[in-house]
Amino acid sequence: MTARIILFLAAKSLLNRWLTAGLTVFAIAVSVMMVLSVEKIRTDAKLSFANTISGTDLVVGARSGAVQLLLYSVFRIGNATNNISWRSYQEIANRNDLKWSVPLSLGDSHRGYRVMGTTDDYFKHYRYGARRVLQFDDGIPFDDIFDTVLGAEVAEALDYAVGDKIVIAHGLGRAGFTKHVDKPFTVTGILKRTGTPLDRTVHVSLNGIEAIHLDWRGGSRIPGRTITADQARELTLTPRSVTAVLLGLKSRLGAFRALREINESRREPLLAILPGVALQELWSLMGTAEAALGIVVLFVVAAGLIGMATMLLASLNERRREMAILRAVGARPAHVFAMFVLEGWLLTLLACVLGIALLYFGLAVAQPLIETRFGLYVPLDVLTIRQWIIISAIMGAGTVTGAVPAWFAYRNSIADGMTIRT
Repeated sequence: MTARIILFLAAKSLLNRWLTAGLTVFAIAVSVMMVLSVEKIRTDAKLSFANTISGTDLVVGARSGAVQLLLYSVFRIGNATNNISWRSYQEIANRNDLKWSVPLSLGDSHRGYRVMGTTDDYFKHYRYGARRVLQFDDGIPFDDIFDTVLGAEVAEALDYAVGDKIVIAHGLGRAGFTKHVDKPFTVTGILKRTGTPLDRTVHVSLNGIEAIHLDWRGGSRIPGRTITADQARELTLTPRSVTAVLLGLKSRLGAFRALREINESRREPLLAILPGVALQELWSLMGTAEAALGIVVLFVVAAGLIGMATMLLASLNERRREMAILRAVGARPAHVFAMFVLEGWLLTLLACVLGIALLYFGLAVAQPLIETRFGLYVPLDVLTIRQWIIISAIMGAGTVTGAVPAWFAYRNSIADGMTIRT
């Protein structure tokens, strides 16, 4: 009996039991989808975080924690414990070893998206990915204090175009708190998609941030005081503080010296971090959670394969006569063993194919939600080598699992198949 005939018989046998086989395939497919989803999100999350900032040597903020500073200043996650005074920023910006500095001011929002105040140097010096520069899909950088540049996702989700007016809200909620309706901003530019938190950011000038808060103190409007947009343009809008500062050094060899000097500043408690080092610290904190999640997923896959073995074992008694007939027409015990193993292989193969299909379908549906809620860009690209290795491992495990019922079928004799059990 050739391998082709054995494979044909295994396929026909599964088709004859299509309902139980189909349920088994679906159970394993869900397990495969979960394994691949966890791996893809884990990989893409790390890639998305790593690609967010490139070419920035130091990030400076109020003294807190390195990971916290990295999260709120670069990834727009969380909030700053305190701000940096404008005087301290100027002292840092005037260092002789600096090539450029970009101040950032956070704290406001627009319809659930973060608003970031900065200078036009941000568009010149900020890099992401492999030192890629920011490019405009439409329009130009802000010029007036009430101009704004939108990230690609903001413009797409809220259907904005160059020339539209937007109102910034005080606070970070989706609805915001009190809106600065008396000082609307005009969209002058829309950035090209970067796959980073920049896509979900509303960029305005530092002067614009200062202007909308001229008649505010302590997070609330000053009673009886109103300053119009035209009046604000006539005033000196020097910021009182900024949230964080991005620094580019003339030589990266001096990064540690600059880091130490800034951290030892006596003017106010500051924290300077190396973005790459802080990112590695973040991954080390996430390592335990990743390992725990991986173990859970492995148990899910094991449960699916055990279900397949149980289904094949449960069908042994029903197929005793089938096996006896095959033995009677010349099939050897090894042929019966091979047929059961091939059934396990076929079930796992179909489950892997269905699992991959479910993965892409799920990603296509959930991708906008993942980007909006968690700030992660999960592209619908081809499977990685690591994912193919995982699929191959599942295929191997499924084939080995099929050998368990195959062994019991191998031991059955022809007479056992002809005997009626009561």
